[in-house]
Formats: sequence, C-alpha cells, structure tokens
Amino acid sequence: MPSQFFGLNISYTGLTSANAGLNTTANNISNAETDGYSRQQAVQEANRALRTFTTYGCAGAGVDTIAIERIRDEFYDDKFWDNNEKLGEVNIKSYYMKSIENYFTDSDSVSGFNTAFNLMFNALEELSKNSGDTATKSQFIMYTQSLCDYFNNVSGQLSELQKDVNMEIKDTVSQINSIGEQIATLNKQINTIELTGAKANELRDKRALLIDELSQYVSVETRETPIYDAANNYNTGANRYKVTICGGQTLVDTNEYYKLECTARENNETINQSDAKGLYDIRWSHGTDFNIYSSMVGGKLQGLVEMRDGNNTENFRGTVESVDPFNYKIKVSVTDDYLKDLDKCTLSTSGGTIKLGIEEYYYTDWTYNYNEATGECFYTFDLDPNYDEFKLSTTRIGKEVNVGQSVDYQGIPYYQEQLNEFVRLFARSFNNILTQEGSVDSDGNPATALLLGNDVLGGQYDYDDYYTKFETARTAWDGGSTDTFLQIGNSDDSYFRLTADNFAISRYISEDAKRLATRTGASDGASKADVVMDLINMKNDKNVLSFRGGSASEFLQSVLSDVALNAARANSSVTYYQTMNDTIDNQRLSVFGVDSDEEAVSLVKYQNAYNLASKMIQTFTEIYDRLILQTGV
Repeated sequence: MPSQFFGLNISYTGLTSANAGLNTTANNISNAETDGYSRQQAVQEANRALRTFTTYGCAGAGVDTIAIERIRDEFYDDKFWDNNEKLGEVNIKSYYMKSIENYFTDSDSVSGFNTAFNLMFNALEELSKNSGDTATKSQFIMYTQSLCDYFNNVSGQLSELQKDVNMEIKDTVSQINSIGEQIATLNKQINTIELTGAKANELRDKRALLIDELSQYVSVETRETPIYDAANNYNTGANRYKVTICGGQTLVDTNEYYKLECTARENNETINQSDAKGLYDIRWSHGTDFNIYSSMVGGKLQGLVEMRDGNNTENFRGTVESVDPFNYKIKVSVTDDYLKDLDKCTLSTSGGTIKLGIEEYYYTDWTYNYNEATGECFYTFDLDPNYDEFKLSTTRIGKEVNVGQSVDYQGIPYYQEQLNEFVRLFARSFNNILTQEGSVDSDGNPATALLLGNDVLGGQYDYDDYYTKFETARTAWDGGSTDTFLQIGNSDDSYFRLTADNFAISRYISEDAKRLATRTGASDGASKADVVMDLINMKNDKNVLSFRGGSASEFLQSVLSDVALNAARANSSVTYYQTMNDTIDNQRLSVFGVDSDEEAVSLVKYQNAYNLASKMIQTFTEIYDRLILQTGV
C-alpha cells in the first residue's frame, strides 16, 4: 500500500525527468556547431509500478531517466568512411597529376618539347642550306643542347616530385600512428566511464571524429563487442573496440595500438633505374610486413604509393630457367614484349631486390640476352651471397621471378620510363644516321655520335660496347645463326645507360662545331648535305624512328595524352566522390546532427513538463498542508 506521500514522489520523478530533458536539450543547442557532435536524447521509461493488492492491482510510480544516449547510425558512418577513403585517394592523384601535366606543358608562354624539338629541326633546315658553315653548325648544336636540357629538366622535376610524394608518405604514416594512439587512449577513458554504467557520449563522438579523419588516409573498419564476465555471467559495461585498416590489419585493439614505421631503401634495394634514392618501405613496428601495394590500402596512402611507384604493371617478371648455386647466378626467361626490348628496361644499375617465389634475394649485376632469330630473351642475375637468409638452390627452378611490384597506375616511374625509352630511340636513330658509312666531318675525319649520356664519373657514354656486340650478333643473325644472343650487361657502355636525366651532346663535338658530320664522302664538297637531309627526314619518318606507333615529332602528344587522361579521370573522380561525400554527410547529419527547430520544440515540451510537474508538487503540497496542519483534533 503506497504512503500518503506517494503522489509527491511521483511528481518529483516527473520534475527530475523534465529537468534531465531540459539539460540534454541545452547541451544539444550549445553544441549545434561543434564538429562531430552527435545529438543526444534523454531516454525515459515508467518506473516499476507498486503492487497494491487492491482492486486496481498496481500503482504507477512515476518516470525514470535511464540514460542520456547519443543518436548515431553506424550504417551511414560506414558509408561515409568508405567514400572518404576513395576521395582521399583521388584527391592526391588529382593534385600530383596536375604537377606532371605542367611539366609537359608546351604553350605560347611555356616552352616545352615541341618548342625545343622544332627549333632543333629548324636549325637542321638552315644547316642543309649551308652545311659547311661552322656558325650554322654551332647554332644547331646549341638547339640540340636545348632539347637535351628539356629532357634533363623534366626528368629532374619528376625525380623531385617523387621525393615529395615519398616525404608525404612518411607524413601520412605519422598521422595514422598519431590517430591510432589517440583512439587507444579514448578507448581506455570510455571504458573507465562506462564501467560505472554511464555513457561516455562526448568521448565516443571524439573517437568517431578521429575515425572520420583516419578514413582519409587508409581504408578503415571498426568493430565493438561487449566484454562479459564469464565467471559471473554478466555484462561488465566495457567494450572491446577494434580498428583495422588496409583490409584487416589491426591498428588499434581496445587500449593497445600498433605503429607503422618507414624505412628508407638502401642502394641495393632500388627498384627502378630512375627512382630517387631512399624511397620508403613501410612495416609494422612489431616486425610484421605491411603490403603497401595491396588494393585494400585505400585512401591517401594508396594514392601516394601509386603516384610514387606506379609502373603501369610493367615491372620485371619472368620464370627461373636455371640456377647456379655455387656462383649464385640464375637465368630468368621473359615473354613480355616490353621486357625483350632493352630500351624499355627499368632494372637498376646499382643492384636491387629480386623475389624468387616467396624468397627474397639481392642482385648485384644482370645481363640482357636476346636472340632476334628465335625471339628468345632471358636475363642472367648475379645474386649477392652475403644476404643468405635463403640459400639459393635448384628448387627455385620454375618459380616466378619479380623485381619490384606490378602497380596498375601510370605514376612517376612510368613517365620516367617513357622519357628514357624515347631518348634511347632518338639518340640511337640520330647517331646511326650521323655516323652512317662514309660520313665525315668538315675536315674529312670519320663522323662521331652527337647524342650521348653523361656518366657519374664525369665522362660520357659513347656506346662502343653496344655497337661492337650488336654488329657481331647482327652478322650472325643475317648469316642464318639461330643460337647467337646479343648480350648487354648492366655495366656495359650501351644505350641502356642513357636516360633522360643524363642525356647530353658530345663534348668532343661541342668544343669544335667543325667535328659535326654533315655529308658522306670525304672527297665531296663541303656543300653536300645528304646526312643532314637524312636527319631532317627522321623527324616524321616512322620507318626511321617509331615511338608508340607515332613519329619522333609526336612524342609529346603520346605522353601528354596519358597525362591528360589520368588527370581528367582523377578530376572527375574528385567531383563524383566529393558529391557523394556531401550527400552521405548530409544523411548522417539528418540522423545525429542538431536541428535548432527540433530542439526548440523539445525545449518547449520539457519546459511544459517541468511546469506541470512543479504544479503537481504544489498541488500535493496544498493537500498535505490541509491534511496535516488543518485537519486535527
């Protein structure tokens, strides 16, 4: 049987419940502009009724505020994180593709390839009119040097851009580590509070905001599971909160977080010939591998890796044909057309990492072997026995071989390779015409090559090894030999050593323009310019030089089409994913955002409830006053 003061207690619960609602509404209104804040609501339910054992059975005991809960929909969070990851990736690609596009720009205000190339061939036209004039030769040599400078500059800019991307990868890893540490700290604080039965709403909002930020950098998934006390079979109130990134790799597990580390590659770990030194690989600090080339990495990190290492899937790959475990040598056969063409080769000249199946080795030297008669091509690698984590054995025969990773994007290595391939083709075709049989300079001396490459010791490559070996192989092939291979080592003086970075004109010719050959026949007059005319025809003759199905003059068009297409794709993707991001975020805000009009309604609602509860207390007070003070003996 409830007491005479039961009604007063019921009114009191209504008063405290309305007060809780008012406080919650005030908190919502105060945080309406707070980034990441989730709208909260007071969850109320009727108190347990009292059993009165009378005709009406039970008596209501008022209301109870059981929790202040945040309004959040995990479905929209997951959609936002997934889209934000893609937006982070395409944003990076869009930004850096604009830079690459600028490097290849050729316009009225910016002199690029077409300008330098046309000036060079215009100078050749002038030289054809007065081939014996030293001043005209000097002018042509000057414009040829300008073309070399163009390739040097673009290659250098790409190399610097690769270094910038590399540093941004390191910064991104630092950001991921920082976010992981903060989430682990928040998990501990949240569990400490919620073990008491309360809800750590503001801390949960802060954690969700960190996940929003993390999703820009990598793909992210979260999972929260209650922690049960198995011995006593009850829910402790704490939760295990796990954050995984890049396709299931654990970054945070409740109070623990795992760090990523960036390690600069050594010279013997270089992947591509034109790669900048010291590019970073990423590993977990506890020693576990982190596959930066996985398609599950996502976000800004994936965009950066693909820009830095994207090779259009044209990495070195083949099959082990034979193994010499005593001399640490392997023979690797290749079938891809781009691997059979040494002009397209990207293997490092300073050694690098090579994988035989799942085992990793280091190579110090390699030799290219090609048989034109049969189309067979293979490479031999000299492995470094000092790195003997795995012993080389014949069990490696038949295993797949990889140098570097196949990255399906046209990143910086791809454009470096395009530049290198063109200068090799152009220099060889140009030099072959210039030094054709009978070609002589102004003094009647045999012609020498003009387009060379500077070596690191201050000398120049003159391709003697290449021409000697090629002529020997060509003679054998023309004679019907099917077992002769052209063998070019990575240290040989061949056109492979020529890159866009070291492309240069012959110092021997630049010192004296008379040494530039313009004609064949030492006894012919100086006005004869048949060599010059052949060089002029080279500009548009695909039979002399063909690059990607076009002539030499169409080089920029070929490469710029790749750049423009990738830039356009990235830009359109940014627009699409940004629109999706805004749409999903609006959907999220419709769930957990604070609506001022809605809160104003709640304010009036709880105010009225508070006033009515106060009126009830006042009424009961008057009743008790009459009952106690005015009713008596």
